[in-house]
Amino acid sequence: MKAPILTSIIAAATYGFLFTACDSKQEEAREESLEQKADTLERNAKETRKQGETAADAAERAADNARKDAKNASEVTKENTEARADATEDNAEAIRKEAERKADALEDEADAKREAK
Repeated sequence: MKAPILTSIIAAATYGFLFTACDSKQEEAREESLEQKADTLERNAKETRKQGETAADAAERAADNARKDAKNASEVTKENTEARADATEDNAEAIRKEAERKADALEDEADAKREAK
């Protein structure tokens, strides 16, 4: 007589665990939504890095072209062009750093969304 009671208790505990272990449809939909948002944020971070790198490269090319164009100019013009080219290169570095900062922030937000599941 003890065996059926023990079996019933084990079965009840097993069923209870199975029902609590299953996510509801709403919970699954919420988790899927969070995952999609995190994926979108990561794609945005990648695109932000790419755009920042493209803009910085363009600024550096502009600085190099200005230096090349100034080779045959007067000394004063060369100095002015050199100063502008240096400033443009500094700007290119700032663009890279800002793009990286924004991309890192987007990735951090994506991580937070995934952890919220």
